[in-house]
Amino acid sequence: MPSSLEKRMAGLDWSLLQQTLDEQGFATLPALLDADQCQEIIATYQEDVRFRSTIDMARYRFGMGQYRYYQAPLPPLMQQLREGFYPELAKTANRWLVLLGHDALYPETLSAFLKQCHEQGQVRSTPLILKYEAGGYNCLHQDLYGEVYFPFQVVFVLNQKEVDYSGGEFLLMEQRPRAQSRGHVITLEQGSGLIFPTNHRPVAGSRGYYRTTLRHGVSTITAGTRYSLGIIFHDAK
Repeated sequence: MPSSLEKRMAGLDWSLLQQTLDEQGFATLPALLDADQCQEIIATYQEDVRFRSTIDMARYRFGMGQYRYYQAPLPPLMQQLREGFYPELAKTANRWLVLLGHDALYPETLSAFLKQCHEQGQVRSTPLILKYEAGGYNCLHQDLYGEVYFPFQVVFVLNQKEVDYSGGEFLLMEQRPRAQSRGHVITLEQGSGLIFPTNHRPVAGSRGYYRTTLRHGVSTITAGTRYSLGIIFHDAK
C-alpha cells in the first residue's frame, strides 16, 4: 500500500511545476510532509550516528546556525524524496540544457546519476538538516560540491512559522547579465517545499536563451528555532 508521502508526491501536477520552473526558475510545493513526519525528521538532529559531518556556519562565515549532512544510507523518508523527485526534475534539467545549446546528459534515474558522481570521486551523501536559532541566518551561496552537480535542489521547512519561529524567509537572488540582480523572498509553511536552481537557469531573450546565475540563503530568524531539510541530488567529494 502506498504511503501518505507517496500519495502526495503522486498527486503533484508536474506539467504545472515544469511550466513554473521554466517561467520563473523556481516552484513552491504544497505540504508534502505532515506534522508527524516533520517532527520525525527534526528528532534525527540529536542522533549523531545518522550524520557524516556537522558544520558550524559562523566558523566558516557562512552565516549563523548549524547544519548536518546525513550519512548513507539515508533515512527511508529522505531516500524516498530524493528518488521520487529526481526523474521529473531530470526532464526539466535536460530541457534547460537543450535551450542553452547543449546536449541532454542527465540519466532517467537517481542511481544512474549517482554513479556518474561516484566515478568522479563524489561519494559523500549531501541531504542535510539545518537548524537556526534567533539571530541565525544563511548567507547567499550555491551547493555544488564537485564537478558533477544536479541543477535543482529541494528544501522543506519542518516547523511552523510564527509559532516555532519568526523571520527566516527563504532568499533567492538571480544575477542577470548586464543588469542589476533580482531577489525573491519566499515564505514556506510547515511541510511545504521549494524547488530551485543549484547554479543557473535559462531565460528567453531577444537573441535566444541566455544564462542567469542564482544563489540562495535564509533571512535572519528573529525569534525561536527554525529547522529545514535540504534534498541535494549530487553527492560530494
